[in-house]
Amino acid sequence: MLSKNQLKLITSLHQKKYRIRHGLFIAEGIKVVREFLNSSFKLVNLYTTETISEFELYNSQSISEVELKKISSLKTPNKVIGVFEIPELSQLSDKGLILVLDGIKDPGNLGTIIRLCDWFGISQIVCSKETVDCYNPKVVQSTMGSLTRITLVYTDLVPFLKSSNLPIYGALLEGENIYKSTLQKEAILIIGNESNGISKEVSRLITNQITIPRFGNLQLTESLNAATATAIILSEFKSASIEK
Repeated sequence: MLSKNQLKLITSLHQKKYRIRHGLFIAEGIKVVREFLNSSFKLVNLYTTETISEFELYNSQSISEVELKKISSLKTPNKVIGVFEIPELSQLSDKGLILVLDGIKDPGNLGTIIRLCDWFGISQIVCSKETVDCYNPKVVQSTMGSLTRITLVYTDLVPFLKSSNLPIYGALLEGENIYKSTLQKEAILIIGNESNGISKEVSRLITNQITIPRFGNLQLTESLNAATATAIILSEFKSASIEK
């Protein structure tokens, strides 16, 4: 049975300010929790509604379905919730392709982008401070464990970009056709806000403007979803880096 303090703490972690205050976040569901348990993330507490053999080593606490619903962020809670420590900030490497997110607001988009980076072997994401928190429960859930394998850093983008010697690609509506562009193996790729694109301050630092051309007959589609655009562009970068 959950104590009042446990209930209060876990439900508070649905909000960013309390995640920051306590240095903790929650992960839900057997698959997602398993990924975190098998990673370098440090477990604080584990709560389950039934005996799950693989979790018994972690001294899981048994709770009721009613209690699970009270602490879950999901409409349909899934048997297990883990509370984990937010790790200390990692140092970024200036190697490979670095993805920069400028004001991505939608948790689902960020979660999908993290999964895409995991799929395409992109190990680093640099986020503006306006980008949604990667430890938001919806983001954690939508990454399906990929968050355990990707380094995310939140920082002021302008100083970061100015300090780098890498070519800076920006995904814009007006830019060079990505299918005709020369894409470098080691570079920075910037994806902007879902509605407003890349901010003016950041846009000024772009060295290579690229775009995904529209092929529809009417050319009426306004823009692509941020995660969809990221998938297409990462695929092109990876294709360009493969020796043929």
